[in-house]
Amino acid sequence: MLAVAVAFAITSCQKEKENIWDIKVETPAEKVPITDISKEFFDANVPIEQFKEKYPWFQGSVKDEDFIKRKNNPEEIKLYKEAASKTDLNKLATDLTELFARIRHYFPNFKDPKVYTFSSSTQMYEEPVIYDPQQGYLFIDISGFMGEKNEYYKGIEEYFKVSMNQENILPKISEAIAFSAVSYDRNSQKFIDLMVFYGKVMMLQDAFIPQLPDHLKMNISEKQMTWNKANEQNIWDYFVENDYLFSADPRLSERFIAPGPFSKFYTEADKESSPQVGIFTGWQICRNFFDKNKETSLQEFLNMSAGDIFNQSAYKPTL
Repeated sequence: MLAVAVAFAITSCQKEKENIWDIKVETPAEKVPITDISKEFFDANVPIEQFKEKYPWFQGSVKDEDFIKRKNNPEEIKLYKEAASKTDLNKLATDLTELFARIRHYFPNFKDPKVYTFSSSTQMYEEPVIYDPQQGYLFIDISGFMGEKNEYYKGIEEYFKVSMNQENILPKISEAIAFSAVSYDRNSQKFIDLMVFYGKVMMLQDAFIPQLPDHLKMNISEKQMTWNKANEQNIWDYFVENDYLFSADPRLSERFIAPGPFSKFYTEADKESSPQVGIFTGWQICRNFFDKNKETSLQEFLNMSAGDIFNQSAYKPTL
C-alpha cells in the first residue's frame, strides 16, 4: 500500500548528489532571434494579404473569412496584448541561446530552429510549444504562459494550469526538443518500456536545463515533486508488488503516465499523490543508470533498450 504518512517527510535530510550535467558551455554572443507573429497579425496597419504572403503556413486550414475575423477580433487582440505584456522576449532569447548551446554540446548536428511566438487565444494550452526539426521551426504560444491564476484560464483543468506560468516556457521548449531526440519503439509496450522512454526524455531535461528545479522539468508543482521524492520507495514497492513492471496493460499508462490531477493507485492515498509517477520513476531509473555508468554518452544511452538500462541501473530505492 502507498503510505500517505511519509508524504512530506525525508528529502531535507538527504545529501544532494553532484549534478553531472551542470557544466560550463560556451554561449554565442549573438542572441537567438525571435519573431512575434501575432504582433504583425493583429497590427491594423499590416494588410491580411501582406501577412499571408510573409507567413503562408500560419493560416493552416482556417478559412479566409474566419482568419480575417480573428485578425479583427477585439477579444483576441486584448488577450494577445496581455500575453505579450507578460512575456519578456529579451530574456527568452537569452535563455534560448544558452539552451541551444547546451543541446549542441551533446548533439553537434543540432541546428538552431527559427523561433516564432504567437497567441492561440489559449486554444493550444495542452501543447503550447511545437518543435519541427525537419522544417527547423519552433513555435511558442505565449497565451499558454500567462500565469496559472490568470482569468483567461477559467475552465482549464488545474493540472494543466500548474505549468502555465512564465517559468514553464523554457522547460517546455526543452521538453519538446527532447521528445524529438528519443525514439519510441511501438513494439515495446511493457510498463517498464514506457517508464524508461519518458525517463530518457527527462534525462535530456537534466542535460539541457540543469540549472532548473526538477518540478519545472516535469511540469508539476514543487509540492507534488516533494511528494514524489518522499514516496519514491513506496511507489516502487507498489509497482513491484502488483507485478506492473513487465505488464503490457495499457491502463497503466493512463493511471501513472498520462496528465491528470493525481496518480491512480486505487487507494485512499490517490488524491494526495502526484500525477505521472510512472514518468518520475522512469526518470529515477535513468538517473540511477548514470550514477553507475558515468562514462556513457547521451547518444549511447538513448540507443540502449529499456531492459538494458533498467538492469544496469540496479534501481532499488530505499528510505
